[in-house]
Amino acid sequence: MIKKIKDPIIKKVINKIIGRSEVGFKKYGTTLKDDPADFDSWLNHLQEELMDAVNYIERARFELKEKKCNCDE
Repeated sequence: MIKKIKDPIIKKVINKIIGRSEVGFKKYGTTLKDDPADFDSWLNHLQEELMDAVNYIERARFELKEKKCNCDE
């Protein structure tokens, strides 16, 4: 079932998800559904991704603070 997406933000997110799926398939040669990893492996992978996300947030906050400091000069 294909639905027309009205919200351009949602459409952009969906396209990014599709793109990530294609990258993952090329890299690992399988879909998420067919990946034989056990539950603990999935939890470990999620934990690693979330730790990366925290690092990206910290880097973005650093950049915002840098820009604010430069604007005050």
